[in-house]
Amino acid sequence: MKILVPVKRVVDYNVKVRVKSDGTGVDIANVKMSMNPFDEIAVEEAVRLKEAGVATEVVAVSCGVLACQETLRTAMAIGADRGILVETDAELQPLAVAKLLKALCDKEQPQVVICGKQAIDDDANQTGQMLSALMGWPQATFASKVAVSAGKATVTREIDGGLETLEIALPAVVTTDLRLNEPRYATLPNIMKAKKKPLDTVKPADLGVDVTPRLTTLKVVEPPKRSAGVMVTDVGQLVDKLKNEAKVL
Repeated sequence: MKILVPVKRVVDYNVKVRVKSDGTGVDIANVKMSMNPFDEIAVEEAVRLKEAGVATEVVAVSCGVLACQETLRTAMAIGADRGILVETDAELQPLAVAKLLKALCDKEQPQVVICGKQAIDDDANQTGQMLSALMGWPQATFASKVAVSAGKATVTREIDGGLETLEIALPAVVTTDLRLNEPRYATLPNIMKAKKKPLDTVKPADLGVDVTPRLTTLKVVEPPKRSAGVMVTDVGQLVDKLKNEAKVL
């Protein structure tokens, strides 16, 4: 069984992002970049399935600039067998990424696609669902537990009311939540081995996909700063402020 894992290069989650002075986007010049944390969880889950003998190959895929090779090498250091880079300088939106992944799925024929539920830069939470629709495959999103056997996947997913368990037929798309696992650290020997693993590069045109953006960002602004808290003397004053100032009652 082959597992395809999309990984995205994003601003490191420890970095405080800054909006450009002209409001056109986020400043990423000289900023530390790393793998999207949800995608790292997806890679870890795919590698665990391989270690359990369920999967035979894990293929990591990234779409973006040439520097995304570093993200793929990280995935291979965790345990992915090979990487594929869809190289483009264009702004990639969720639908374009889903179309690129569909083209790769048609070529690679994986039985499972495991991806992060969302990227921490745009928080779109759309790519996995769009890929499922384009492929006509079942999907299980926000997975906190995954078990694969006999051509089916049993997925426990987090919902507002608690947990929901789904059984879906393969091939399928699964998106990962934070509580699915804790990714391992890539050891130095594995980092060195990852440098020798195969990494193929293709262009969107090679896959027959138009990645022209469909959406236009009008303006990016920082959220308003929160005002300082206020101490109240009793419950009556608290209720009064909630009712007359915050207007939440």
